[in-house]
Amino acid sequence: MSAPAPPTRPSEIVDVFLVAGEESGDRLGAALMRALRERTGGQVRFVGVGGREMAAEGVASLYPIADLPIIGFSAIPRRLPKILRLMRLTVKAVVAKRPHVLVVIDSPGFTQRIARRVRAADPTIAIVQYVSPSVWAWRPGRARAMRAYIDHVLALLPFEPAVHQRLGGPPCTYVGHPLVEQVRNLRPNYEEARRRLAAPPVLLVLPGSRAGEIERLLGVFSDAVARVHDRLGSLEVVVATVPHLVDPIRTAMARWPLRARIVVESADKQAAFRTATVALAKSGTVTLELALAGVPMIAAYKVTALEYLAVGRGILKRLPSIILTNLLLDENVVPELLQHNCTAEKLAAALLPLFGDTPERRRQVEAFSRLDAIMEVGSSVPAMRAADVVLAAARRAAPAR
Repeated sequence: MSAPAPPTRPSEIVDVFLVAGEESGDRLGAALMRALRERTGGQVRFVGVGGREMAAEGVASLYPIADLPIIGFSAIPRRLPKILRLMRLTVKAVVAKRPHVLVVIDSPGFTQRIARRVRAADPTIAIVQYVSPSVWAWRPGRARAMRAYIDHVLALLPFEPAVHQRLGGPPCTYVGHPLVEQVRNLRPNYEEARRRLAAPPVLLVLPGSRAGEIERLLGVFSDAVARVHDRLGSLEVVVATVPHLVDPIRTAMARWPLRARIVVESADKQAAFRTATVALAKSGTVTLELALAGVPMIAAYKVTALEYLAVGRGILKRLPSIILTNLLLDENVVPELLQHNCTAEKLAAALLPLFGDTPERRRQVEAFSRLDAIMEVGSSVPAMRAADVVLAAARRAAPAR
């Protein structure tokens, strides 16, 4: 489904309530706010729940999103009372404010429960879901259930509108992934492209942004790096992480057989993407970032035994790959070593062929070149597309107010 035409500039102020549950949603929310201001000529008011970036755009959050540590299946039970209290607080605020449109951003376990309760309390409020839940990966019945309380879904991945249509979900529009706006910062200039192929090769290591991921992955990643270093003889290693994980990563790296450089700031990470020869990455959005940068990689992941039995095993049976890049290309070009296959021996064996001019490396680079057309890179700004859908939903809701 294509995005609706931009609505005419409203004659009255549009009230928008946004709810983001984590930092990635906060970034999407902030970009959406800027786009809505541009589309309406400033005739828009914001309130809601967000982080630092949304605060910079004018949202005084009802509470810090750091109070929502809801990622991770095993972490939810002990935090459930607090999560439920914050849900009730948010719903009460939305219903009292009576915005033209409520935009719930990602974190579906939290935001969709808010959407359901708001719809039951006041059906006149339009509700837009920004970022589709992964109904194509697990619990596909959620798509049809969403029709009762979601008016429109804004998809980051181009195949998601067709999935929602097939599953009987709400109207869904592909607005684009925010990474498409970062392509210029991810791709090398002439000198950086030469560095990618020069000696010593650069291995970019991305072990994750959450403490649990570091605990499960950094040890095996470290052993894999050591094995690659032993085989290649010389190697430059860059580890990209987030500020709160620098100390445990630095402690672990003290035992490495070679010195590695840690990068934290966004500009430094992007520079590392532009010069990396090969990447060893945690499975996730970062694999798409690497693919857009043209960096050959392998992806790996481990979850707890409980998470694997409850969710992971079913997903692996249902999907041909869990790597976003592979799903978008409809081809398993990025090797994925998951759960029991995530061992140092297997990671190193998969990495080594990517350092030379090999069929394995060429296959990935050639496949990544197709992503611009698939993701419509350069055709429009995702936040602007999203703003158009949000304003259209608000306009449709206005007569019922």
